Amino acid sequence: MNKLCALLFFLTLSTIWGQNLPTRWDELTASDWEAALEKSNYTCILPIGILEKHGPHGPIGSDLIKVREWSARATKQEYAVVFPDYFYGQINEAKQQYGTFSIPSTLAMELLEATCQEMGRNGFKRIIIVNGHGGNPQMIRYFIQNQLEKKRDYVVYFFDPKTPPEVAEQVNAMRKSPASTDMHGGENETSSLLYLRPDVVRLERSNQESGDNQQGLDLSSDLYTAIWWYAAYPNHYAGQGAVATAALGKILTDSKVASLVNAIKAVKEDTTSLRLQSEYFERVKQ
Repeated sequence: MNKLCALLFFLTLSTIWGQNLPTRWDELTASDWEAALEKSNYTCILPIGILEKHGPHGPIGSDLIKVREWSARATKQEYAVVFPDYFYGQINEAKQQYGTFSIPSTLAMELLEATCQEMGRNGFKRIIIVNGHGGNPQMIRYFIQNQLEKKRDYVVYFFDPKTPPEVAEQVNAMRKSPASTDMHGGENETSSLLYLRPDVVRLERSNQESGDNQQGLDLSSDLYTAIWWYAAYPNHYAGQGAVATAALGKILTDSKVASLVNAIKAVKEDTTSLRLQSEYFERVKQ
């Protein structure tokens, strides 16, 4: 009887695997779940964006659109489950602008911790944070390092890709604005949105505000203070969105997706991180 049950379970999984399993968490059925865990090798992607102004022309959810699309396209090539849109992070520097959704820093960390714990409770052993917001990396790294505060049976990874030299060369040849000033809502980001969602970009409005550095703070480069961004870019716009092109956006997007595919493969194959994490906690004196 046990052999028969095991055979039926295997046949059920094989049937489900033969179908196109959704990658999005919210599109899976409960009866899909075990097959999705197996197919993903217990890997879940957490795409994090933010809700904030992107110049006078870019959609409030630009960061979400980017990570949503990167994750969707990558998981078509290398299967993993993708958590629904997550827009809780660090955005205190843009609270003076319409559309910004900012929550207290302690709550942001608690929500991220609770979300990862729930992913673990649902069977995932590997969680990849895919970030689309420039103000989040320091918070994410701090969060991940704090994973060693207490024992857990999953590992959190941060997808933080570097642009390959050949892609950087291609991008630089196409650029029409200085890379050094292209920081938020400028040529790169607007190009990505023109490629991914041209219907929500209002390019004709891109010159309604200045994306230049206003140099409102005169401090040594050896010093850092929270108001630095507002002092430089009070419009929460840094760069030249007007010169953006969908062609550049395609190159940038394709590069991110290719890097994410490789990252998913590497994470799915990684058995060392969880083993070492378990070993670490066994050696920690409580």
